[in-house]
Parts: sequence; C-alpha cells; structure tokens
Amino acid sequence: MAEKRELPGHIAAALAGAGGAADSAGRPWSGRDLSGPGNPLHNFNEDDGGADQGYLKAVAALGDGTGGEPQVLQALASARVFVPIVAQLGEEAAGAGGLAADKQADMALVTLQAPDGRRALPVFTSTSALEAWHAEARPVAVYAARAALSAVAEKAQLLVVDPGSEVTFVVRRPGLWALARQQEWVPSYADPSLADLVAEAVGGEPDVLRTALAPGSGIASRTASGRILAGGGPGPELRLVLAARDGLSQAELQGLAQRLQGRLGASKDFAERVDSLEISFVRDTAGRHAGP
Repeated sequence: MAEKRELPGHIAAALAGAGGAADSAGRPWSGRDLSGPGNPLHNFNEDDGGADQGYLKAVAALGDGTGGEPQVLQALASARVFVPIVAQLGEEAAGAGGLAADKQADMALVTLQAPDGRRALPVFTSTSALEAWHAEARPVAVYAARAALSAVAEKAQLLVVDPGSEVTFVVRRPGLWALARQQEWVPSYADPSLADLVAEAVGGEPDVLRTALAPGSGIASRTASGRILAGGGPGPELRLVLAARDGLSQAELQGLAQRLQGRLGASKDFAERVDSLEISFVRDTAGRHAGP
C-alpha cells in the first residue's frame, strides 16, 4: 500500500469532514455559491469566484509590453486563488499527481508534472477556470502566498496559474519561493548581482574571454489563441553568453559549459536566484570563433 501523503495544514483544515457529493453539513458541492459569509470553502466574504482584477491587469500589461513578470508576481501576491482538491475512493486508489488514498474517502491536492519532469501545483484565478479544467475538482480559496506554501510542502518547483485557459502563467521556483515568503521577486535576468557570481565561476577558465547574462529562451509563453507573451514560460529563464578563445573544439566547449554549470549550481546564492540556466557561445571580437 502506498504511504499516505499528508496535506498542508491549512488545506487539511479547510477540508476537515469533507467527503462525497456534499459537505459535512450535507450541503451539495454541486452548484455551490461562493459568495457570502456562510461559505465553508473559504473566508473571503462577498467573493463571487471571479478572477482578481489586479492580476488580470498585470497579465494584460505583460501582453502589450507595458509590464513584466515582476508586476504579475506582485499582483498575484495579494490575489485570492483556488487550489483544486479531488476526492479519491478505494483503499489503494492512486491519487492525482502521484498521491494515494488509503481510506474510503480521501482528499488529494492535485499536482502536475511539467515537461522537464518537475512537479507543479496548479492554481486558478476563478472557479470557472477551475471547472473548465477539472469538473470534479473542489475549489479551496486561499491567498496565492498560501498556495505557494502548499506547493513548497508538496516539493513542487512550479506554480501554474490557470492551466488550460487562454493565458497560463508559470511561476518558476525563485518566484514561487518569494511568493511563499511574501517577498519581492527580482527575476534572474534582471538581477545585476549575479554578474559577480558568474565572474567568480569563470575566474579559473582562461579560455573565457567575456561573459554576459541575458533573458533565457524559455521566459516567453504562448496563449491558447497563439499570442506570444514576454513572460510566464517555464524556462530556461537565464542565458549565460560566453566568448571563448578561438580554436576550441566542440568537446572542449561542452566541457567548459559543464564545468561552469557545476560551479554555478553548487553556489547556494546562484541556485536560489536562478531556476534554470542555458549557456551559449558567440564569436570573439575579431570574429574568429563560432560556438554551438
């Protein structure tokens, strides 16, 4: 029998006594009005289940180029979101995202697996977005910071906002941690202090002539209708551009990249600020070298 995974405390408390088609008072979950002080799902009085307007404005600004990812995270920090919970029946039934149910009725916090294998927690800005994604999931309303704490507790490295909707925004690990800690987030591609850490890592590499940091190729995301947004992608989020000595072979360039990846990954400060890194090579100033 699979070992039972305990839910985070605030999720467990919200779901205490829940099970089946109705809550512990016998009120059906189906068609539940999410507004009003008597709503047992959450403590957000007069909440109609709609998306937070501040978040919608930040995403719109991201789309038209007047805002960026930090503004989306800032708006999300004060927004209410819905965490999906599903019921699992049967003593040995497999739960969503690898969770297991070992009682007649257990509640499972839904998690996803990203294409790169990392675990992700989905959250939704509205009940309609959640219902369109999973009709049987029950919405538990929390502030996004609490959802981020749940993601950390579940060992998730990504928070996926509104999967399956027109705009799906991925909060990468450093942003997720900042959200959980209720701290301001500076994306790695806009963090000037990382240059010193890179300089330290390449200090013992005489074949490296110059370095530069730039936004990675995985920052952008695509809406369901095909529009490109300059943010919200799962990564890589940071690109390290190297100008290397002329004449290095492909194997030598790969070895150089691997050594730098290892040193930077071993740096606690770098690892906490950077979710994912890609390394590319460019010609030197004389135009003599072209890397991969």
